[in-house]
Amino acid sequence: MRFEELAAWTPPRDWVTVTSIDAHAGGEPLRVIVAGFPPPEGDTILARRRYAKEHHDRLRTTLMWEPRGHREMYGCILTPAVTPGADFGVLFTHNEGYSTMCGHGIIAVTKVALEAGLVAGREPESLVRIDTPAGLVTARARISGGRVGSVAFRNVPSFVVGLNQAVEVPGLGTVGYDLAFGGAFYAYVQAESVGLSCASGEYPALIERGMAIKEAVMASRPIPHPLEPDLGFLYGTIFIAPPVGPGADSRNVCVFANGEVDRSPTGTGVSGRMAIHYERGEVGIGDPMIIESIVGSRFTGRVVETTSFGGRAAVIPEVEGDAYITGIHRFVLDPDDPLRDGFLPY
Repeated sequence: MRFEELAAWTPPRDWVTVTSIDAHAGGEPLRVIVAGFPPPEGDTILARRRYAKEHHDRLRTTLMWEPRGHREMYGCILTPAVTPGADFGVLFTHNEGYSTMCGHGIIAVTKVALEAGLVAGREPESLVRIDTPAGLVTARARISGGRVGSVAFRNVPSFVVGLNQAVEVPGLGTVGYDLAFGGAFYAYVQAESVGLSCASGEYPALIERGMAIKEAVMASRPIPHPLEPDLGFLYGTIFIAPPVGPGADSRNVCVFANGEVDRSPTGTGVSGRMAIHYERGEVGIGDPMIIESIVGSRFTGRVVETTSFGGRAAVIPEVEGDAYITGIHRFVLDPDDPLRDGFLPY
Protein backbone atom coordinates (compact mmCIF):
# COMPACT_ATOMS: atom_id res chain seq x y z
CA MET A 1 0.00 0.00 0.00
CA ARG A 2 1.31 3.44 -0.94
CA PHE A 3 0.08 5.58 1.90
CA GLU A 4 1.92 8.64 0.56
CA GLU A 5 -0.64 8.86 -2.23
CA LEU A 6 -3.17 10.00 0.37
CA ALA A 7 -1.27 13.29 0.58
CA ALA A 8 -2.49 14.09 -2.95
CA TRP A 9 -6.18 13.75 -2.00
CA THR A 10 -8.28 16.79 -2.85
CA PRO A 11 -11.71 17.57 -1.41
CA PRO A 12 -14.82 18.05 -3.58
CA ARG A 13 -14.89 21.42 -5.31
CA ASP A 14 -17.87 22.68 -3.31
CA TRP A 15 -16.05 22.31 0.02
CA VAL A 16 -14.43 25.35 1.63
CA THR A 17 -10.67 24.92 2.07
CA VAL A 18 -8.53 27.02 4.43
CA THR A 19 -4.74 26.85 4.65
CA SER A 20 -2.69 27.89 7.67
CA ILE A 21 0.89 27.93 8.85
CA ASP A 22 0.91 27.21 12.56
CA ALA A 23 3.54 28.35 15.03
CA HIS A 24 3.99 29.01 18.71
CA ALA A 25 5.75 31.68 20.75
CA GLY A 26 6.53 30.73 24.32
CA GLY A 27 4.19 27.75 24.00
CA GLU A 28 1.15 29.81 22.97
CA PRO A 29 -0.17 28.72 19.55
CA LEU A 30 -0.69 30.98 16.56
CA ARG A 31 -2.63 29.68 13.58
CA VAL A 32 -1.71 32.03 10.72
CA ILE A 33 -4.47 31.90 8.08
CA VAL A 34 -2.74 32.28 4.71
CA ALA A 35 -5.51 31.25 2.27
CA GLY A 36 -9.24 30.58 2.24
CA PHE A 37 -10.48 33.28 4.63
CA PRO A 38 -12.51 35.88 2.69
CA PRO A 39 -10.65 39.23 2.74
CA PRO A 40 -12.21 41.48 5.41
CA GLU A 41 -13.37 44.77 3.92
CA GLY A 42 -12.54 48.22 5.24
CA ASP A 43 -10.03 51.06 4.99
CA THR A 44 -8.63 50.52 8.50
CA ILE A 45 -7.66 47.47 10.50
CA LEU A 46 -10.40 48.25 13.03
CA ALA A 47 -12.96 48.43 10.20
CA ARG A 48 -11.76 45.05 8.92
CA ARG A 49 -12.00 43.67 12.45
CA ARG A 50 -15.64 44.79 12.63
CA TYR A 51 -16.33 43.34 9.17
CA ALA A 52 -14.84 39.96 10.09
CA LYS A 53 -16.94 39.87 13.28
CA GLU A 54 -20.13 40.71 11.40
CA HIS A 55 -19.67 38.58 8.28
CA HIS A 56 -17.23 35.73 8.88
CA ASP A 57 -17.42 34.84 12.54
CA ARG A 58 -18.57 31.28 11.81
CA LEU A 59 -15.28 30.71 10.01
CA ARG A 60 -13.42 31.99 13.06
CA THR A 61 -15.16 29.46 15.28
CA THR A 62 -14.51 26.74 12.71
CA LEU A 63 -10.77 27.36 12.91
CA MET A 64 -10.45 28.18 16.62
CA TRP A 65 -12.90 25.74 18.23
CA GLU A 66 -12.98 21.95 18.23
CA PRO A 67 -12.63 19.70 16.29
CA ARG A 68 -9.99 21.72 14.36
CA GLY A 69 -8.83 23.78 17.31
CA HIS A 70 -9.55 23.90 21.02
CA ARG A 71 -10.51 26.33 23.76
CA GLU A 72 -6.92 27.64 23.99
CA MET A 73 -6.32 28.09 20.23
CA TYR A 74 -5.22 31.47 18.94
CA GLY A 75 -5.23 32.69 15.36
CA CYS A 76 -4.11 35.39 12.97
CA ILE A 77 -5.79 36.52 9.75
CA LEU A 78 -3.41 38.25 7.35
CA THR A 79 -4.67 41.35 5.56
CA PRO A 80 -3.03 44.04 3.39
CA ALA A 81 -1.35 46.94 5.16
CA VAL A 82 -3.17 50.24 5.67
CA THR A 83 -0.26 52.34 6.95
CA PRO A 84 2.36 53.65 4.50
CA GLY A 85 5.52 51.59 4.91
CA ALA A 86 3.82 48.70 6.71
CA ASP A 87 4.38 45.19 5.37
CA PHE A 88 0.97 43.69 6.15
CA GLY A 89 -1.87 43.82 8.64
CA VAL A 90 -3.23 41.27 11.10
CA LEU A 91 -6.48 40.41 12.84
CA PHE A 92 -5.90 38.27 15.91
CA THR A 93 -8.59 35.74 16.88
CA HIS A 94 -9.34 33.50 19.86
CA ASN A 95 -12.16 31.51 21.44
CA GLU A 96 -14.30 34.58 22.14
CA GLY A 97 -13.67 36.84 19.17
CA TYR A 98 -10.99 39.24 17.96
CA SER A 99 -8.31 40.82 20.13
CA THR A 100 -6.86 44.31 19.77
CA MET A 101 -3.16 43.35 19.84
CA CYS A 102 -1.14 40.27 20.66
CA GLY A 103 2.54 40.17 21.58
CA HIS A 104 3.15 36.45 21.20
CA GLY A 105 1.26 36.72 17.92
CA ILE A 106 3.57 39.46 16.62
CA ILE A 107 6.62 37.36 17.50
CA ALA A 108 5.19 34.25 15.82
CA VAL A 109 3.76 35.92 12.70
CA THR A 110 7.08 37.72 12.17
CA LYS A 111 8.82 34.33 12.23
CA VAL A 112 6.30 32.93 9.74
CA ALA A 113 6.39 35.98 7.45
CA LEU A 114 10.18 35.92 7.17
CA GLU A 115 10.78 32.17 6.96
CA ALA A 116 7.89 31.55 4.55
CA GLY A 117 8.94 34.45 2.31
CA LEU A 118 6.08 36.92 2.75
CA VAL A 119 8.70 39.51 3.74
CA ALA A 120 12.29 39.40 2.48
CA GLY A 121 14.76 38.91 5.31
CA ARG A 122 18.30 40.23 5.58
CA GLU A 123 21.03 39.17 7.97
CA PRO A 124 21.79 39.98 10.70
CA GLU A 125 18.52 41.79 11.37
CA SER A 126 15.26 42.57 9.58
CA LEU A 127 12.43 44.91 10.44
CA VAL A 128 8.82 43.89 9.86
CA ARG A 129 6.12 46.55 10.22
CA ILE A 130 2.69 45.22 11.06
CA ASP A 131 -0.67 47.01 11.22
CA THR A 132 -2.75 45.81 14.19
CA PRO A 133 -6.13 46.98 15.49
CA ALA A 134 -4.24 48.84 18.25
CA GLY A 135 -1.85 50.54 15.83
CA LEU A 136 1.40 50.03 13.94
CA VAL A 137 3.90 47.66 15.58
CA THR A 138 7.50 47.23 14.44
CA ALA A 139 9.21 43.87 14.93
CA ARG A 140 12.97 43.31 14.74
CA ALA A 141 14.08 39.79 13.89
CA ARG A 142 17.58 38.45 14.38
CA ILE A 143 18.53 36.30 11.37
CA SER A 144 21.49 33.94 10.98
CA GLY A 145 22.05 31.33 8.30
CA GLY A 146 18.66 32.15 6.80
CA ARG A 147 16.87 31.26 10.03
CA VAL A 148 14.98 33.64 12.29
CA GLY A 149 16.16 33.64 15.88
CA SER A 150 14.60 35.86 18.50
CA VAL A 151 12.08 38.55 17.60
CA ALA A 152 11.70 41.81 19.50
CA PHE A 153 8.84 44.20 18.84
CA ARG A 154 8.24 47.81 19.80
CA ASN A 155 4.65 47.97 20.87
CA VAL A 156 2.04 50.68 20.69
CA PRO A 157 2.11 53.30 23.49
CA SER A 158 1.39 51.58 26.80
CA PHE A 159 0.08 53.36 29.86
CA VAL A 160 -1.25 53.03 33.37
CA VAL A 161 -4.92 53.71 34.03
CA GLY A 162 -4.83 53.20 37.80
CA LEU A 163 -2.52 51.83 40.48
CA ASN A 164 -3.60 50.26 43.77
CA GLN A 165 -7.24 49.90 42.76
CA ALA A 166 -9.70 47.61 44.57
CA VAL A 167 -12.82 45.70 43.59
CA GLU A 168 -15.26 43.42 45.39
CA VAL A 169 -15.23 39.97 43.83
CA PRO A 170 -17.85 37.33 44.78
CA GLY A 171 -16.13 34.53 46.67
CA LEU A 172 -12.85 36.42 46.97
CA GLY A 173 -13.77 39.60 48.83
CA THR A 174 -11.81 42.79 48.17
CA VAL A 175 -9.13 42.27 45.53
CA GLY A 176 -6.41 44.81 44.78
CA TYR A 177 -5.28 45.38 41.22
CA ASP A 178 -3.47 47.71 38.85
CA LEU A 179 -5.10 48.60 35.52
CA ALA A 180 -2.91 49.20 32.49
CA PHE A 181 -2.94 49.09 28.68
CA GLY A 182 -0.25 47.36 26.62
CA GLY A 183 -2.19 46.97 23.38
CA ALA A 184 -5.09 45.59 25.45
CA PHE A 185 -6.38 46.43 28.92
CA TYR A 186 -5.51 44.10 31.82
CA ALA A 187 -6.19 43.97 35.54
CA TYR A 188 -2.90 42.99 37.22
CA VAL A 189 -3.29 41.06 40.47
CA GLN A 190 -0.68 39.71 42.88
CA ALA A 191 -1.40 35.97 42.81
CA GLU A 192 -0.77 35.38 46.51
CA SER A 193 -3.46 37.93 47.40
CA VAL A 194 -6.08 35.48 46.07
CA GLY A 195 -4.39 32.30 47.29
CA LEU A 196 -2.49 31.41 44.11
CA SER A 197 1.14 30.92 43.13
CA CYS A 198 0.76 30.66 39.32
CA ALA A 199 1.80 27.00 39.31
CA SER A 200 0.55 24.82 36.46
CA GLY A 201 -1.40 22.65 38.93
CA GLU A 202 -3.61 25.64 39.74
CA TYR A 203 -5.00 25.78 36.22
CA PRO A 204 -8.74 25.46 37.13
CA ALA A 205 -8.44 27.96 39.99
CA LEU A 206 -6.56 30.43 37.80
CA ILE A 207 -9.40 30.39 35.27
CA GLU A 208 -12.15 30.62 37.86
CA ARG A 209 -10.58 33.47 39.85
CA GLY A 210 -9.23 35.24 36.79
CA MET A 211 -12.65 35.35 35.14
CA ALA A 212 -14.35 36.39 38.39
CA ILE A 213 -11.94 39.31 38.77
CA LYS A 214 -12.32 40.30 35.12
CA GLU A 215 -16.11 40.33 35.37
CA ALA A 216 -16.06 42.26 38.65
CA VAL A 217 -13.73 44.95 37.30
CA MET A 218 -15.79 45.33 34.13
CA ALA A 219 -18.95 45.73 36.19
CA SER A 220 -17.36 48.27 38.53
CA ARG A 221 -15.99 50.85 36.10
CA PRO A 222 -15.81 52.01 32.50
CA ILE A 223 -12.57 51.24 30.66
CA PRO A 224 -12.42 53.78 27.83
CA HIS A 225 -9.57 53.89 25.33
CA PRO A 226 -8.30 57.46 24.79
CA LEU A 227 -8.83 57.37 21.02
CA GLU A 228 -10.72 54.27 19.83
CA PRO A 229 -14.01 53.10 21.38
CA ASP A 230 -13.51 49.63 19.85
CA LEU A 231 -10.44 49.14 22.06
CA GLY A 232 -12.16 50.14 25.31
CA PHE A 233 -12.75 46.85 27.11
CA LEU A 234 -11.00 44.68 29.69
CA TYR A 235 -9.27 41.82 27.87
CA GLY A 236 -8.13 39.78 30.84
CA THR A 237 -6.67 39.31 34.30
CA ILE A 238 -2.93 38.87 34.74
CA PHE A 239 -1.71 37.16 37.89
CA ILE A 240 1.81 38.06 39.03
CA ALA A 241 3.99 35.75 41.13
CA PRO A 242 7.66 35.15 41.92
CA PRO A 243 9.60 33.24 39.25
CA VAL A 244 10.18 29.51 39.41
CA GLY A 245 13.19 29.19 37.09
CA PRO A 246 16.62 30.71 37.73
CA GLY A 247 17.37 34.02 36.05
CA ALA A 248 13.78 35.19 35.67
CA ASP A 249 12.49 38.27 37.49
CA SER A 250 8.80 37.43 37.71
CA ARG A 251 6.01 35.17 36.45
CA ASN A 252 2.88 36.13 34.49
CA VAL A 253 -0.27 34.07 34.00
CA CYS A 254 -2.90 35.72 31.85
CA VAL A 255 -6.54 34.59 31.85
CA PHE A 256 -8.30 36.24 28.91
CA ALA A 257 -11.19 36.04 26.45
CA ASN A 258 -13.59 33.25 27.49
CA GLY A 259 -11.34 31.62 30.09
CA GLU A 260 -8.25 31.06 27.94
CA VAL A 261 -4.92 30.72 29.75
CA ASP A 262 -1.93 32.09 27.87
CA ARG A 263 0.96 29.62 27.74
CA SER A 264 3.38 32.45 26.97
CA PRO A 265 4.24 35.33 29.32
CA THR A 266 1.79 37.47 27.26
CA GLY A 267 3.50 40.15 25.17
CA THR A 268 0.84 42.82 25.61
CA GLY A 269 0.68 41.91 29.30
CA VAL A 270 4.45 42.38 29.64
CA SER A 271 4.04 45.73 27.86
CA GLY A 272 1.46 46.86 30.41
CA ARG A 273 3.74 45.71 33.21
CA MET A 274 6.58 47.82 31.83
CA ALA A 275 4.30 50.85 32.02
CA ILE A 276 3.39 49.98 35.63
CA HIS A 277 6.96 49.36 36.76
CA TYR A 278 8.18 52.54 35.04
CA GLU A 279 5.49 54.66 36.70
CA ARG A 280 6.41 53.21 40.08
CA GLY A 281 10.09 53.94 39.47
CA GLU A 282 10.98 50.24 39.56
CA VAL A 283 12.61 50.20 36.10
CA GLY A 284 14.37 52.84 34.04
CA ILE A 285 14.82 53.30 30.31
CA GLY A 286 16.45 50.19 28.87
CA ASP A 287 16.33 48.09 32.04
CA PRO A 288 15.48 44.49 31.06
CA MET A 289 12.88 42.46 32.93
CA ILE A 290 12.63 38.72 32.27
CA ILE A 291 9.14 37.36 32.79
CA GLU A 292 8.32 33.66 32.64
CA SER A 293 5.05 31.92 31.83
CA ILE A 294 3.06 29.08 33.36
CA VAL A 295 5.09 26.65 31.20
CA GLY A 296 8.44 28.30 31.98
CA SER A 297 8.93 30.10 28.66
CA ARG A 298 10.29 33.65 28.82
CA PHE A 299 9.88 37.08 27.28
CA THR A 300 12.19 40.00 28.02
CA GLY A 301 10.55 43.41 28.40
CA ARG A 302 12.05 46.87 28.63
CA VAL A 303 10.98 50.50 28.26
CA VAL A 304 12.73 52.08 25.27
CA GLU A 305 11.26 55.58 25.48
CA THR A 306 8.55 57.71 27.01
CA THR A 307 5.77 59.42 25.12
CA SER A 308 2.24 60.75 25.53
CA PHE A 309 -0.89 59.16 24.17
CA GLY A 310 -4.38 60.61 24.20
CA GLY A 311 -3.40 63.04 26.94
CA ARG A 312 -1.80 60.34 29.10
CA ALA A 313 1.83 59.73 30.00
CA ALA A 314 2.89 56.53 28.23
CA VAL A 315 5.90 54.41 27.39
CA ILE A 316 7.02 52.55 24.30
CA PRO A 317 7.87 49.02 25.47
CA GLU A 318 9.91 46.43 23.66
CA VAL A 319 9.25 42.74 24.18
CA GLU A 320 11.52 39.95 22.92
CA GLY A 321 10.97 36.21 22.62
CA ASP A 322 11.30 33.16 20.38
CA ALA A 323 8.84 31.45 18.02
CA TYR A 324 8.81 28.15 16.15
CA ILE A 325 6.79 26.90 13.19
CA THR A 326 4.84 23.74 14.06
CA GLY A 327 2.90 22.79 10.94
CA ILE A 328 1.19 23.56 7.66
CA HIS A 329 -2.50 22.71 7.63
CA ARG A 330 -5.17 22.42 4.97
CA PHE A 331 -8.56 22.47 6.62
CA VAL A 332 -11.65 21.34 4.74
CA LEU A 333 -15.27 22.08 5.60
CA ASP A 334 -17.68 19.34 4.64
CA PRO A 335 -21.06 21.10 4.05
CA ASP A 336 -22.87 18.06 5.47
CA ASP A 337 -20.92 18.11 8.75
CA PRO A 338 -23.31 19.18 11.55
CA LEU A 339 -20.27 20.41 13.57
CA ARG A 340 -18.56 22.24 10.71
CA ASP A 341 -18.78 25.61 12.56
CA GLY A 342 -16.94 24.21 15.59
CA PHE A 343 -17.92 23.82 19.23
CA LEU A 344 -16.63 24.33 22.74
CA PRO A 345 -17.53 21.35 24.94
CA TYR A 346 -17.42 23.34 28.19
